Amino acid sequence: MFFGIRARLTLSHLLVIVLAMGLSGFLLLSFLERYFLQAMEDSLIAQARITAQALIPGATLAGPSIETQAPAYNTVQQQRVGKLSLQTQNIFPPTGNLPPDLSNLADASLELSTLLDTRIRVLNTQGMVVVDSQLAGQDQNLKNDPLVAQALLGQYASRTDSGQSNPAPAMYLALPVFVEGKLVGVVYLSQPLGDVTTVLHDLRLRWLVAMAIALLLSGLVGLLLSRAIANPLHQLTQAANAVAQGQLDQQVPVTSHDELGRLSQTFNQMTARLKAARQMQIDMVANVSHELRTPLTSIKGMIETLRGGAVDDPAVRDSFLETAEQETDRLIRLVKDLLLLSRVDSETLTLKKKPTNLAELIQKALDRLAFQIEMRGLKVQVDVNVFSPTVDVDPDRIEQVLMNLLDNSIKYSQSGGQIIINVAPKPNQLALIQIQDHGMGIAADDLPRIGQRFYRTDKARSRAEGGSGLGLVIARSLIRAHGGQLWIDSQEGQGTVVSFTLPCIIYQKNQR
Repeated sequence: MFFGIRARLTLSHLLVIVLAMGLSGFLLLSFLERYFLQAMEDSLIAQARITAQALIPGATLAGPSIETQAPAYNTVQQQRVGKLSLQTQNIFPPTGNLPPDLSNLADASLELSTLLDTRIRVLNTQGMVVVDSQLAGQDQNLKNDPLVAQALLGQYASRTDSGQSNPAPAMYLALPVFVEGKLVGVVYLSQPLGDVTTVLHDLRLRWLVAMAIALLLSGLVGLLLSRAIANPLHQLTQAANAVAQGQLDQQVPVTSHDELGRLSQTFNQMTARLKAARQMQIDMVANVSHELRTPLTSIKGMIETLRGGAVDDPAVRDSFLETAEQETDRLIRLVKDLLLLSRVDSETLTLKKKPTNLAELIQKALDRLAFQIEMRGLKVQVDVNVFSPTVDVDPDRIEQVLMNLLDNSIKYSQSGGQIIINVAPKPNQLALIQIQDHGMGIAADDLPRIGQRFYRTDKARSRAEGGSGLGLVIARSLIRAHGGQLWIDSQEGQGTVVSFTLPCIIYQKNQR
């Protein structure tokens, strides 16, 4: 399970926390270290100036300015410098010009009162120590010190010895002293970094402890989050495996409204549709078997009767042969309808579209059904308003749609009734066709199932008249293949209105 999604989510969560805290801690500690070192350097420069002004009248020091810092930083510096005081003894003021070797400071001593343990040494132009705050290095020659050598050239120099390789880290500053523009000596300061090192070490330790606590807490949070994500995925995986084995009744709980919740909802919809499609497939096989068995049984029975001697009676023989032919035609129509539906479902049906006058197409379908209309004594009214639309369709397929719909209207209309065909324009370049009858209508319970394959409201009657329950299904599929829609409105005992739309090219005004 190390490579499972829960482990990967938890580890990635921890990795992000480690990287974020590590980078932020490193940057913060680096900033604090630079801040402390800069503050100490400014403090040493301030001490050097106080020392030079106290020992050497009119002295000026070369070095960086400490007056350009931010206000908050200056406040800290003022607190530090304000605590400095310098006490000097045995300093004899020079007679005339200041001696170049600062010999008047030979017997001087100074005491620097500060919270920092600073060592101050004053050197002459030869690099000899003439004053040492620790009284330990008088007459010591430091001209070989790189900082002193640079200061004797009139340049400010500083160095910080820190790190694990140095057991006693410290900061060193060397500032050249000028009197009336002439180099007269060097103020050399050193300050141990023990306090800074201790503070930074304490901060690093606290940071490591904080990181450990944060990692522990974030690890627990990561486990909870990964569990919240992994559990629904685990349930989806188990349900998907069950569906793959044929168990289409699988449903997973939807516990959120996020991406996982929408995924679970989509999975539930998918399994519901698969279950419905499977049931439809089972029902279709059963219905097809039933539809095929009825005419085949009838044909087989007539053949057996003819073999039993009925073939010798011409009247019986002709009647049986006519019935067998009708049943064969019915089988052919059923097979053709099933093949057409299969091609529509698989989107392999080829439509031969061309501009077609819809009024002429309707009249052609009515002419083919004229005998049935006359036999039932029906009146047909065609109303195309004041427009005759030209539609972009496959005329053969749309004629098949019209034949199916008109055939249903004729069958279910009462004798002597009326059928109204209305054609009107619709927005978005559509033509609306409505076929209305005043027949028996459709019951409210049956209306939602109208259009399902092999479904008939009056099964006995439609089977006797050759219906298979596929006519409306084929009509709806062909209309959808043309980019239109088909719907039914009906009230039991008052009649039915079948409406559908087709893409329209132009409307031509009728000549009246």
